[in-house]
Formats: sequence, structure tokens, C-alpha cells
Amino acid sequence: MSLLSREELNDPNIIDGGPLAGDYKRGSNSLGELILRELTRQGDNVAFVHGITSLRMTFGGILDQSLTLACYLRDELGVRSNDVVALVSENRFEYPVTICALMYLGARAALFNPLYTARELEHCIGLAKPNVIFVAAQTCMAVQRACVKIRRPAKIVHYDNGARGLTYQQCLEDSGRMLKLGSFVPEATNLEQHVALIVMSSGTTGLPKGVQITQLNVITTLTYTKELLTVLSKNAAQMVAVDVMPWFHVAGGVSMLNWMLNGMQLVFIPRFIPRVYLSCIHQYRPNMLNTVPPIAVFLAKNPLVDEYDLSSVKTIICGAAPLSREVEDLIRSRLNVSSIRQAYGMSETTLAILVQMDEDNLPGSVGKVRAGQYAKVVDTETGKTLGPNQNGELCFKGTLIMKGYIGKEDAIDKQGWLRTGDVGYYDKNRNFYIVDRLKELIKYKAFQVPPAELEALLLSHPKVKDAAVIGVPNEKVGELATAFIVPAEDVRVTPEEIVKFLNDQVSVHKRLHGGVRLIHEIPKTASGKILRRNLRELAKNKAKL
Repeated sequence: MSLLSREELNDPNIIDGGPLAGDYKRGSNSLGELILRELTRQGDNVAFVHGITSLRMTFGGILDQSLTLACYLRDELGVRSNDVVALVSENRFEYPVTICALMYLGARAALFNPLYTARELEHCIGLAKPNVIFVAAQTCMAVQRACVKIRRPAKIVHYDNGARGLTYQQCLEDSGRMLKLGSFVPEATNLEQHVALIVMSSGTTGLPKGVQITQLNVITTLTYTKELLTVLSKNAAQMVAVDVMPWFHVAGGVSMLNWMLNGMQLVFIPRFIPRVYLSCIHQYRPNMLNTVPPIAVFLAKNPLVDEYDLSSVKTIICGAAPLSREVEDLIRSRLNVSSIRQAYGMSETTLAILVQMDEDNLPGSVGKVRAGQYAKVVDTETGKTLGPNQNGELCFKGTLIMKGYIGKEDAIDKQGWLRTGDVGYYDKNRNFYIVDRLKELIKYKAFQVPPAELEALLLSHPKVKDAAVIGVPNEKVGELATAFIVPAEDVRVTPEEIVKFLNDQVSVHKRLHGGVRLIHEIPKTASGKILRRNLRELAKNKAKL
């Protein structure tokens, strides 16, 4: 656990979230040991329900399959502690089973977006260097091509039966032993240092970075969820949630582990389909929804909502981007939910590090610092810590902070502080508010879109002289990536031509959903930095372009 220095202890502007629960490690020597114990304890209770097929999987089923898979990975594929194994798939039953198996072995699970293009896959596989890659049918060809291109000799395991090559089902059938729980004991690990998950987080400099999340990071979040469920469960025999968040994303994947290891039943769907989502709520009567602002807007405004009974929902948790007070009020009045809890976090903080924990939450606030964590707001020029109601960069320290980026272990400063690049402030009661972003990432739905990556691609087009990309606010999805293009001399280029050129090379969330606008010159500072604020003003008034 990160501690404050003597100087920091004397700084009244450093916010202390208070101590973690005394048993927050749950008496575990490794995350794998904790998973074994919790799955065993839940037994025949239903853990997952596929919202489209209605198929179910119990905690005992996860336990049996994950132990069998772990033995195959260890004995047949040679997976050992600290080895990297990647998952490139949509949400499906095999996903949590694979993660559990890897945790028993002390391996690292690298979670990749199944919609990555070949170029993005090459980068991520080259960065994480997995020895084994689990793939879904839709991704297998792209993954195999990427491995060949960068000469990474990873073993491919196919989740879908009928695929050419080793399948997940064959791994289970060929494991060669019927395991009893006592025959598999995960090795003890250094919880603070041992990496459990690698998630990909886009940065302002371009392609995704590999965020290393430790076993202690994950275990800390489990404690928070246990405390939350104690408050929310009341007379419920088992808490139920409906979730559409993708599990390769930190907000989806770590939340999924939290629900599973705290005994919840999770109804999941691979992607957001309005009527399927609403029918799952109607049919399975969840107590809780895990959402992002675009889904919250859908619940607040879409007329389809009135066709379904959503009265079971008592709590909505919303993260990934701020939720406006207007949308929050609409949801409260329409669904009659008792609690809407906003939170703030990022891949680098494992999950939410600021969260609304009270029933009566302040509109617009993202809550207070979680137990065991520290926060400060610093002047962006001097680095001086600031007091209440002063805007500055948010910085955090504690058991939720990542180990570092792959290849960049010094991403955390020497005192253990993570600089977020987000601007905010806290009030006299230590409620935090997000104001703006120092970093230039565009938020599309729950995804981060780096302008620098898109600009580099646009500049590779022979008809483009200069380019800049900004996010244009959109209530439904957050921001739309919008490009400003200066055409090359004496050529004719159309916005449609540029949109197709870029969209063919990037994932869906990185596409130019805001379109292309032609301009005579990109506004820049004397040092050549793009004046994105000027472009945002231009975007408000097309006549000035």
C-alpha cells in the first residue's frame, strides 16, 4: 500500500480516502487462491446468463472448466507464472473461465479489442508478447496474420468449435485429468508487483499503451464492490446486474470480475442491441445496471423504454465519462430509480478511484476518493497542490494505481503519484468534479480515441497537406472524431474520400463519425502545436470554415 511521505502528510491539500478494510486482501496469498475460494463458496448459484441465448453458467461450472483449462495450459502449452496470454473476443462464457485459469497459474491476461484492425493487432501483440492467444471466429484470421507479420510464434486457441487448429473444447477434453479442488494450489505471489491483467489504453501520442494491472489492484476493487453490495442487496437473495460493457475494456472486464467474485449474477450481451438490452432487464429483473453515458441517454430519452418493465432497477452505476444533470434527472423521473452513482476512473486506476457512495449524491459530482487512495489537485504550471474550488490536474496515489505501462515502468513518479491529464477540483466537502482534459483524447462512447494517431494516418494521404482531429460534443456518444483537412496544392479531394481512407484503417470507435471539413490552414502556435480550441470554435460555426 502506498504511504504518504512526511512532507505529504503535512500538506492539507492532499485528500486521504481513509483506511481500507482490515481484511481487504481477504486472507489471500494470490488472486488465483481468492478466485478458487470464492467460486467454491458459490457452488451451484448462477453466475452468468447470456442475454441472447438464455444459456446459463454456474459458479461451479466456471470452477470445473477453469481448473481443467489451467492444467492443459500448464501441462500441454507450457504456460507459467508471468507468461502473457491474450484474449481477443467478444463477451462470452469462455472469457471469464480463461481469465480464472490464467490467474491460477499466475499468468498475465492481455485483453484486446476484437475489432482491432491488423495494424492495431500487430502493435498490441508486439507490445504484450503473448505466448498463447485465445480468439473468436471473427478475429482469428486477423490475429494469425498479425502474428506472422511480426513473427510472434504464439499458439492460437479457438473459442469456436469447428475452427481449424486447437479449440477451447479440445483443451478441456484433452486435459487428461479429472481435477479435485485440493489437487491444484495456486502459488503465492507478491500481490503489489505481480501483474494480473494487461489492458490497452490509448494515449495522446498514438497507438495503445499496455497498462499493467496488479493482483493487488484487482483485489482492492473486490473489497469496494463487496461493501457496495452490502449496502444495496438488502433483502435480495442474490444481486443481479445486466451489463453490456465489453470485457476487454477495463470498465467492463474488471467490473465483470468484481460481480463474479462477489457472488452476483451477471446477465450479459455481446453488444448493445436496444430491444435485447431492454428485454433482458424486463425478463431477468436486475437490481443494478452498469452503464456509460450513451446508454444512460438511451434510458432517459428513447421511446422504446416505455414498452418494457424496468421497475426492478434500483441502482444505476455510470462511468467512463461525465453524465449531465439533465440526463440524470430524466432517468430518475422516468425509471424511479433510488440511486444513480457516478464514478471517475481510467485504465491506469484499475477502475473507479472517485465514486459516489451515498444515497443522496450531488448532481455533477463524481464523488469522493475511495478508501486506501489519495488525491491532489495540482497547478498545471508550478505543480503546487491546490485547495478547494481551484481547477488543476488530478493526481492519484494508492492501491488502485497501475504498476506502469509495458516498457515504461517509470510512468508513476518517484513518490507514487499518477498524473491523469484531467482537470478538475474538489469542494469544501471533498466532492470532486471533472472540468476538462489536459490530454487531447476524444471520448467516443467508453473508448478513448487519440487524435495523434488519426492525424498521422490522414497525413499519409497524398492529397492531404495538413490535418487536425478534434472531438465534437454529442449527447448520445460523448464526442465525434472530426477532421480538419488542408488539401495538397492543385488537387481535388472530397470529404467522403478522406473519411473512407481513414475508416478503412482503424477500429469502429476511431472512425471519423463527425466527418471531414476542408480548411485553408490549421491554426497553430508559434511552436507548431495545434490550437484545438480554435478548431472547436470553428466547428460551432460552419460558415466560418
